[in-house]
Amino acid sequence: MAALVIGNSAYPDGDDLKNPVNDATDLGAKLKSYGFDVTVALDCTAKDMDKHLKAFRKLLEANEVALFFFAGHGMQIDGTNYLLAADTDMESEDDAKYSSLSLDKVVDAMAKSKAATRIIILDACRSNPWERKWHRSPGVRGLASVYAPKGTIIGFATSPGEVAYDGTGRNGTYTAALLEHIDAPDCSIETMFKRVRNTVAASSKGKQTSWEHTSLSGEFYFNLSLGNLIDEYDGTALADRLFVIDPAKKSHRIIAGLKTYDWYKQNPALELLDADSVEKMAKNSLFVIGRNIYQAACGDAHGAGEFVRKFMNVTSGYPVDKRKAILDGVLFEIFFDKDGKLRKRLKNRLFEEVFELQQYEELKDSFEFIAEALTATGGDFYAVPGKGHELAVTVSTKKRKDGVLVDAIYIGGVDVLRIEDEWGTEEVRYAGTDPKDLIDRLRDQLFLPARLLRISFTPKEAESADELLIPEALDCPEAVGVAKGCCLRDSKIR
Repeated sequence: MAALVIGNSAYPDGDDLKNPVNDATDLGAKLKSYGFDVTVALDCTAKDMDKHLKAFRKLLEANEVALFFFAGHGMQIDGTNYLLAADTDMESEDDAKYSSLSLDKVVDAMAKSKAATRIIILDACRSNPWERKWHRSPGVRGLASVYAPKGTIIGFATSPGEVAYDGTGRNGTYTAALLEHIDAPDCSIETMFKRVRNTVAASSKGKQTSWEHTSLSGEFYFNLSLGNLIDEYDGTALADRLFVIDPAKKSHRIIAGLKTYDWYKQNPALELLDADSVEKMAKNSLFVIGRNIYQAACGDAHGAGEFVRKFMNVTSGYPVDKRKAILDGVLFEIFFDKDGKLRKRLKNRLFEEVFELQQYEELKDSFEFIAEALTATGGDFYAVPGKGHELAVTVSTKKRKDGVLVDAIYIGGVDVLRIEDEWGTEEVRYAGTDPKDLIDRLRDQLFLPARLLRISFTPKEAESADELLIPEALDCPEAVGVAKGCCLRDSKIR
């Protein structure tokens, strides 16, 4: 999924708009959280907009969902819609249309792409401050009606002839409503736009009516719940706080024992899990057993820890589908909480041991399962755990009088060390560590097994330094998380 998000606020002649930059910034962040590869462009010149559209068009060669958003001034000239740049020449209508981005050009670029689902959202019908200068008729206010090619939905902030209103807060009226409803779980995009329309009408006292053109042939959801994404297991297994224990079932007694946090009950409960019993157990129950085995192992229950470490031997006699259900549960517990939502802090206690199992061909389906779940839920990783991709990381250092300083960490040619974001303009504080410990910390934060991480130092001699100076944010154990709250900048799923 790819998105180009443009917000233009800085217009000439004192005709600045308050909200578009905020609208683009906030929607871009929201789309990124749903797994979109997002480009956010602010206060663009006409040349910038054209350049970003060309890059977006190329990006769509490898994406099935394409989204374009624009907030700013937009107008129709001779029945064609134009999105105005920060440097659009407003001397005349002809000057304006040749120094703006034609909406037809955007629609055409997306229609010719390989994307099966194309979404265009326009918060771009603010009142035109140049109407009087051009002696325009009020009848040509707003944007003109647009044909939506197959597989496309176009959302407009207003109906034809109406104008969009700036919001009273951070966002415009339309984008504020969009941000309010985009998170609704299991809500199709058409239903979401209907909810947006209601909110816009209420916020504007009926003066603004959003509308859409659509020719979508399939369903699209921004926030599809895990229960709808994963059909192998019931919602009560994915959100296992809803799982109801039936003491009459052996599998449920095992789960109850593992949930006690009491080693003297957890270990005997796990001893009930033998090959003959497993064959008779339902996959949902085995999935929840897997979750609780990993939970118990992270709590130092000896039997659960041994089960994880010796998984191949312990489960060798299990039916293939039942073994998969247990491992699926183990993997799911690392990344998802009791409500079936991605954890803010992942459970990494036995991460290395679990992901060593990825090397066994007969277990590959479980790792494909967790990779798909993480991708679908917008997990924020530089390389998705489960896909088996290697990740190259370069630690940049420089010598100072007080030691060897880590001043940057590069992934994909980008410095991801979040020093400025963490400390702002205050003086950065540093802590001492050694190269091996730094590698362990990076492994914890990147959530990849050691065999898939290629960590190098520049200059190379820093690899054998007695001590490295690192930002205290990197030294903090609380930093272990899904990018947010840790020392590394937020990533994109790759």
